[in-house]
Amino acid sequence: MTELRRDPETATALARLYDVDLLDDPGDIDLYVALAARTGGPILELAAGSGRIAMPLVQAGYEVTAVDIDPAMLARLRDRLAATATATATATATATATGQPDVSGRLHPVEADLIGLKLAGDPQFGLAILGLNSILLLDSREKQRAAIETMARHLAPGGVAVVDVWLPAADELARYDGRLSLEYVRVDPETHLVVTKTVSAEHEPTRGRVDLTAIYDEGEQGSPIRRWIRHDRLRLLSPDELSDMAEDAGLIVEVLSGSYDLEPMVNHDERVILIARRRGRTRPASLL
Repeated sequence: MTELRRDPETATALARLYDVDLLDDPGDIDLYVALAARTGGPILELAAGSGRIAMPLVQAGYEVTAVDIDPAMLARLRDRLAATATATATATATATATGQPDVSGRLHPVEADLIGLKLAGDPQFGLAILGLNSILLLDSREKQRAAIETMARHLAPGGVAVVDVWLPAADELARYDGRLSLEYVRVDPETHLVVTKTVSAEHEPTRGRVDLTAIYDEGEQGSPIRRWIRHDRLRLLSPDELSDMAEDAGLIVEVLSGSYDLEPMVNHDERVILIARRRGRTRPASLL
């Protein structure tokens, strides 16, 4: 990933607003918990953000190394961990005595670029996750391929990699002509401010890219508005290309699915879920 160059105030605001974006649950957490039950951990999450995926896994009892290049995102992850640990300690004086997982010490945030990542001690993981379109933020085929190679390099023999990728339909891409459209109006549960998000997307078909600009206006009704702008360049991926990248990295592709319940892909699926295994021992293709 390209190193972020936002000023601290903007970076902090955009990390918080990313969580507002995801107030509607994508529905992917159960898949990762099931995969963790299969592999047993430890778990590596790349582009972990503020911990939306990592925290449920930690609470389920797994050890998670969470890598992200954005210090503002990792600050939110650490705050979320501290709040969860405090809530657990408040609910029960001795968490282990009641069967509650002790989250302290299970989560290991790492601020680093996932391209060429080298973790101290060269740990090997049972499960590696690159969730919810994060690979699309890598704006070249070479970087995307390097991300898959990072996952493969850090897996233990028989370990599993999972990648979740958005598949926009052709008619959807045809509408990406740079015009602004309203995405939502929501209340940020953290600040209680009203957030209005508008987006502009422009498709570059010759390069397979989408230039995406998100504009967040927030404030109290009748009060001055603050505006924050985020720009991303997405490099789109097809299921075949994603599968080829995994195989080139030495992984065995087990599943290409169009949904989090791992049903077979069909035409017009809006995403592809790749599950691939590092060579080393025979594992069944099913999760259970």
